[in-house]
Amino acid sequence: MRKVKDLKIKLFMDGAEIAAMKKLYAEGVAKGFTTNPTLMRKAGITDYAAFAKEAIKAIPDLPISFEVFSDDLEAMEREARIIKSWGGDTYVKVPVTNTKGASTAPLIKKLAADGVALNVTAILTVDQVKTVAAALNPKVRSIVSVFAGRIADTGVDPVPLMTECVNILKPNPKAELLWASPRELLNVFQAEDCGCHIITATPDVLAKLALVGKDLTGYSLETVKMFYTDAQAAGFKL
Repeated sequence: MRKVKDLKIKLFMDGAEIAAMKKLYAEGVAKGFTTNPTLMRKAGITDYAAFAKEAIKAIPDLPISFEVFSDDLEAMEREARIIKSWGGDTYVKVPVTNTKGASTAPLIKKLAADGVALNVTAILTVDQVKTVAAALNPKVRSIVSVFAGRIADTGVDPVPLMTECVNILKPNPKAELLWASPRELLNVFQAEDCGCHIITATPDVLAKLALVGKDLTGYSLETVKMFYTDAQAAGFKL
């Protein structure tokens, strides 16, 4: 039976709740953290820099990714250099294109050449991975985030695609493939099997790690008891 302790893949938390980040950091569950503007907005964050600096201060020795949010390459570059200046083990997240579909590869190449650790995000195709791989600096750490969960949402099995992406990045020893947007805990093991270096997940998915190896007969009984208890509490009668 597979066990969490045997996993080689690194588990990153995806979110923007400082309390949850600190908890997983203290417990040693998360080996890194990722954020994005959407998650920050959902968490009610209004001061981007203040939140980021608080997170870095609380978690100074693990990777944290903060994303640029402008739509033209010049403004993205300015934001990227500001984010890099915050210190810590910070990665700058850059989307693979802007909202008009224009590739950010020229910016990725420029920032990587200047030693900026990048997390290239919102990737869903093998061709995008190839473009990003060509732009990265093999001497600088980078993360390539492929949204496997969104690929699966379209009815396509992401495993063969992710396996191919692993092979594309193999010539670059500093580049890590990240399985993004997992939908269930099974994705952790799928990502491990196809050679991904990192999987990022929300706290609710990570909380399911406690279920790994659970006896299914006992789990069945717990489920039956849950249905019974809720029916009694609701006062259902026929």
